Amino acid sequence: MPTLSSSEYTLVYNLFSFTFAAMLASFLFFILSRQQVAPGYRAALTMSTLVVAIAGYHYFRIFESWSAAFTLTETGEYIASGKPFNDAYRYIDWLLTVPLLVAELVAVLKFGKGSGGLTFRLAAAAALMVILGYPGEIATDMGTRALWGAISTVPFVYILWVLFSEMGPAIARQTGQTQVLLRNTRLLLLATWGFYPIVYLLPILGIAPTSAIVAVQIGYCIADVAAKCGYGIMIYAIAREKSIEEGYNIDAVPAVVVAK
Repeated sequence: MPTLSSSEYTLVYNLFSFTFAAMLASFLFFILSRQQVAPGYRAALTMSTLVVAIAGYHYFRIFESWSAAFTLTETGEYIASGKPFNDAYRYIDWLLTVPLLVAELVAVLKFGKGSGGLTFRLAAAAALMVILGYPGEIATDMGTRALWGAISTVPFVYILWVLFSEMGPAIARQTGQTQVLLRNTRLLLLATWGFYPIVYLLPILGIAPTSAIVAVQIGYCIADVAAKCGYGIMIYAIAREKSIEEGYNIDAVPAVVVAK
């Protein structure tokens, strides 16, 4: 681990804290909002809840690992403590949450027949993308990092192809605000997932090790908040809009059954 200034260490430290808080707040929001959509769309919100819960746990572990990896010196700098910074937590998180993200979109679209196969193909490609990217993340030489980054791009391109070719007609069949929300959600997925490779490649671009580790952690945090919290809110908005279109009374209070 490189030596960090107080401002560099604190910036990453605070961003980990913010990301953990964002995941926790989103978790509570999705739990409380589940009854505001029709039963047919609640599975999508359940997946959103799982995504931020898993991410929140792993960000807590990343936060702890970052704190343990550095020691404050008398000069105000942070040097390596001898304990490794375990960035593998992030990849374990992605391996569990990224397939759920694509499954959410399929669930809220309600593809019907064939949705199981579509979900499996997208989830498998998403998991493969994460698995293939990990060897490059832990590689010590930039050539290996670039090689595995390029290989992991193949399933990413496949996911994009499915999103725009197979899902395109289903989105086009939607009406009004639902169609707009679905298009924006697909673009959000494209933008956030496209941001990860840029962050991944930062160490290859000749950036100093200190700046690279800070930039990578900041970039991944920003992408995770957008791809999990922001994306989940978009899924909720779609589910709510479609529930209204189908005549579901979102303001109705569920009846309370009192046992006699």
